This record gives sequence, structure tokens and C-alpha cells, in this order.
Amino acid sequence: MTSLFLINILLMLAWGAVTGSFSEVNLAFGFVLSFGALYLIREQVGTAAYFQRVSKGFGLAVLFVYELVLSAWRVAIIVLKPKIKLQPGIIAFPLTVDRDFEITMLANLITLTPGTLSVDVSDDRKTLYVHCIDVPDPQATIDDIKNGFERKILEVFR
Repeated sequence: MTSLFLINILLMLAWGAVTGSFSEVNLAFGFVLSFGALYLIREQVGTAAYFQRVSKGFGLAVLFVYELVLSAWRVAIIVLKPKIKLQPGIIAFPLTVDRDFEITMLANLITLTPGTLSVDVSDDRKTLYVHCIDVPDPQATIDDIKNGFERKILEVFR
């Protein structure tokens, strides 16, 4: 997987050298073009897993944007209400992810979503503490994170 990504980057840089332009747009086009070239020869060189991971990574990005918009809408509704009736709290989220990178990514995705903030990780790295601006049902919030961000992270990186 890592070597294919490196080949993709090298082909992108070769595209920049051939065209004589290393602008961001041209390099992005070169990356997409080299990705397409590698996709065409995926069966000959056995690189199908690379493309599955990239598509799952794209799915994670789409999920993040969806959750970002949805959470921003919920926070805006909370702020605009004349009487705010919130139940803020800190939930203990049991982690399925166990690698440092995966825990960090999950914590950052949660923090970047409006209305939630990753506070701490337990010393044994089995629990992530998350502050929520409004958490009427802690188990529903845990289930949302587990079936959303955490599941997608596991799909992409395992």
C-alpha cells in the first residue's frame, strides 16, 4: 500500500516535470491521472487493495463532511433558540481502535465536529472521554460514533 502511494506521488511529480508546471492544480491533476493509470494496470500488478482503501478513505471524508454539516446545523439551532435547554456532559467512549494513529484520528474527527470535544484518553488507551454540548442519551451518542467514525477508520486502516 505504501509503495503504491509512493509510486502515485512519483508519477505525479513526473507529470509536473513533463508539463513544466508544479502548481497545486497541475500536481493534483497529475495525481488523479497517475491514480487512473495505476487503476488501469491494477490486475497485472496486484494493486486492487490500494484502490479499495482509497475508496474507503474517500467514504470516511464524505462521512466527516456530512457529520460536520449536520453538527453545525444542530449547534446553530441550539444557539438560535430563545430558551436553551441543554444537557451537556462528558461520555466515556470505549475504543475499538487501538493504534495511536487511529485513536488520534478519531479524537480529531470528534473534536472538529461542532458540539463535541475530545478531552482525554485513558492510560490503557481503551477509553476516550468526549465532552458533548448536548447529550440527552449518552448510549445513542456512543453508538453514533462507533457506527460512524470508528467503523470507517477501521475499514480504511485495517
